[in-house]
Amino acid sequence: MKHTDEQIDKIIHDALSKEEAQFYDQLGEQNILDMSLGVFQGKNKGFYVMILIVSFVIFGFFIFCAIEFYNAETTRDMLIYGAMGGWAIISVGFVKIWHWLQMNTNSLLREIKRLELQIAAMAAQK
Repeated sequence: MKHTDEQIDKIIHDALSKEEAQFYDQLGEQNILDMSLGVFQGKNKGFYVMILIVSFVIFGFFIFCAIEFYNAETTRDMLIYGAMGGWAIISVGFVKIWHWLQMNTNSLLREIKRLELQIAAMAAQK
C-alpha cells in the first residue's frame, strides 16, 4: 500500500503525544522568508547579523565605485574603480551564496530532526 507524504505525516502525528506533535508541527515546511530569517536564530545569530552588515557595507562600497567609475577622467582611474567595484559585487554575491548555504543547512537539520522523531515514534509503538 502506497502512502502520500500527507498520509504519512498524519499517521506519525496520530502516533505522537501532544508535546511531540507540537514539536513535529514546528519542523514542518517553511516558506522562503521563514527560511531566510531562520538563519538569524540560534547560537551564531550575532555572527550572521555581522555578516549581513558587512554585506551592506560592501554593497555601499560598490555604489561608491560605480559613481567614481562614471566620474573618472582617466582610463587608469576607470580601471581601478571598475576592478574595486567588480571585487565588491563578487564579494556580495559570495555572501549571498553563503546565506543560501546556511538556509540549506538549517533545512537539512530540520529534516534530520523529523527523521529522528519518526524513528522515536516507531520505536515507541513496538
